[in-house]
Amino acid sequence: MRLIVKLILALGLGLALAFAPIDHASAQLPKADKLVVYKAKRTLHLIRKGWVIRSYAIKLGDKPVGPKIFENDGRTPEGQYLIDGRNPSSRFHLSLHISYPRAQDVARAMKYGSSPGGEIFIHGTPGKGGRYEGDWTNGCIAVANHEIEEIWHAVEDGTPIEIKP
Repeated sequence: MRLIVKLILALGLGLALAFAPIDHASAQLPKADKLVVYKAKRTLHLIRKGWVIRSYAIKLGDKPVGPKIFENDGRTPEGQYLIDGRNPSSRFHLSLHISYPRAQDVARAMKYGSSPGGEIFIHGTPGKGGRYEGDWTNGCIAVANHEIEEIWHAVEDGTPIEIKP
């Protein structure tokens, strides 16, 4: 009888652990060696050695189709960039800076007599971190706050990011 009770308790504990909520902030992902964003699919992938180690649903600027042309156009850049800085005190929880603009981005904006801008980040949301509906950024890539915490720990400065249409 004692053996049966022990088995039931062990099984119950195992099920409780299996369905316990994940603490994303302390999740130990391997370091990503690349990020890939698919704007049309609203997806960001963390890549390590060619394998996707985690994917996230994203929100973009309010006019996400096409490459960023100039500051405040509501578009997210497209192309090859780097994560080149981070802000632990961001008003959007945490943020990772993307190395936009490149020389060709500056040249494109100049054709329109405008600045290309430069404050393009992957970031969380303001406040308590609820997920916002629809695209709402000014050209950044937004995820939920628990997701930016995961990305923050898995991505080092200097990591390449490819942003595709």
